[in-house]
Amino acid sequence: MRSRFVSVRAGVKAAGMSKSKTTASLTASGLVKLKRAAREAAGRAYAPYSGFTVGAAVWTDAGMFTGANVENASYGLANCAERSAIFAAVSAGARELSCVVVYTPTEGPTAPCGACRQVIHEFGPEARVICCCASEAELATTAGALLPGAFGPEDLGVPAEARVYRAVSAGRKAASKRAKKVS
Repeated sequence: MRSRFVSVRAGVKAAGMSKSKTTASLTASGLVKLKRAAREAAGRAYAPYSGFTVGAAVWTDAGMFTGANVENASYGLANCAERSAIFAAVSAGARELSCVVVYTPTEGPTAPCGACRQVIHEFGPEARVICCCASEAELATTAGALLPGAFGPEDLGVPAEARVYRAVSAGRKAASKRAKKVS
């Protein structure tokens, strides 16, 4: 099975994306690839109850990740495409989100829900958010515009730099403990 993760080591430049040590940037061709990936992800959605399939692709400091909405008979346990993609990225070690593309097979673009806006803010308060659809219509905005006055780490007294460092350190410590248990 082909991975949906575009590794920084395995050709980010070829994917139309570039990465510096601390930030990830996106070229025009990279954005086209994110849109295509989001559309493909919508095709993998599990939406037997609503029939409303959504796909998302995110560009992070660790590359590109995709996600699809996953519904559940217990509606409150469903997960949106945007959060699926972001959680996959974070699970792989990403901590900085610079762009989110959301695709819906509708005539007009659909913006992320409130929960997704909050999760986008957590990892990319300045992230670009592009909502595209089956037509040529598109909504291009930012996380800040979608969720003005957002609650974030700063409200808990945790500066963003410390939060990223703590998360990376905690992930490394947990991986080290797991490795020791295996050996």
